[in-house]
Amino acid sequence: MNRRLEAQKYIAQNRAAKFHYDVTARYEAGIVLRGSEVKALREGRVDISEAYASVERGEVWVRQMSIASYPAARAFPHAERGTRKLLLRAREIREIERAVLRERYTLIPLDLYFKDGWVKVTLGVARGKKAYDKRRAVIEREAERETAAINRAYREPR
Repeated sequence: MNRRLEAQKYIAQNRAAKFHYDVTARYEAGIVLRGSEVKALREGRVDISEAYASVERGEVWVRQMSIASYPAARAFPHAERGTRKLLLRAREIREIERAVLRERYTLIPLDLYFKDGWVKVTLGVARGKKAYDKRRAVIEREAERETAAINRAYREPR
């Protein structure tokens, strides 16, 4: 299959972010990578669970994103936990900067995926949840599961 024609293919998802943060806005960003990093991403060798992003001098950078080294690129290896630049429109960067600096939000990568052959990152502008919010979310989720199980058990046969 031609790489240009492939559909949106997820590489990694930050599942813990949904539990630890309350995401208010999402942005799709491109990312500046080296060839060996793209090859490693195609193999799915990435971890974004500890990653976060920051705005510096009008540019957005993602930090602590771990892309494992690609074995065939030993001559020109990449930094496994490097800082990588994200590509966004100037208007989006200003919106993100306003939220992060003035309103004390955090910028976290939620998803990493291929879209038409390009690597994209879904950034979430989020606020950290308090411990009691996390407990409440767990209790609500368990109640929904129990309700669904009861509904399945007593559903009328068709």
